[in-house]
Amino acid sequence: MIQAELSALPASALAWHPAPGEWCVKEVLGHLIETEKRGFAGRIRVILSGESPRLEGWDQDAVARARGDCDREWAGLWDEFSRLRADSVPLVAGLTPADLRRGGHHPKVGFLTVAELLHEWVHHDRNHVRQMLANVQALAWPHMGNAQRFSLPAPS
Repeated sequence: MIQAELSALPASALAWHPAPGEWCVKEVLGHLIETEKRGFAGRIRVILSGESPRLEGWDQDAVARARGDCDREWAGLWDEFSRLRADSVPLVAGLTPADLRRGGHHPKVGFLTVAELLHEWVHHDRNHVRQMLANVQALAWPHMGNAQRFSLPAPS
């Protein structure tokens, strides 16, 4: 779904920011890359490698700024994401019921199990896909003219 959406958009739409300080579509994809490494597959690997390990937090906005994804080509970002996701699929597929109960201590939210991380992963990905789609909707809105009336609530 992400590949279909990004490949259909012009470069200007991929780099458009809906408001100051908000991420463009490419920065959202960069965030998904980092959460794949640091937040989900990465944390699951850390949990499986030790007994109730400490999990690291990270400054998502600082990482996004350092990555500079808005200035990158979307195809390179997609390649990076798809390689990481391809490595994550066998990790998840190989988890056992005992693995799902294992966990680690996160400094901000406390004890997290592998099962909880898997559920958050599903929620997180969809939330950011929705963000990508909302960015494109916000970009299109001012250019819709009278067609905006199709999307407005009906008058009372």
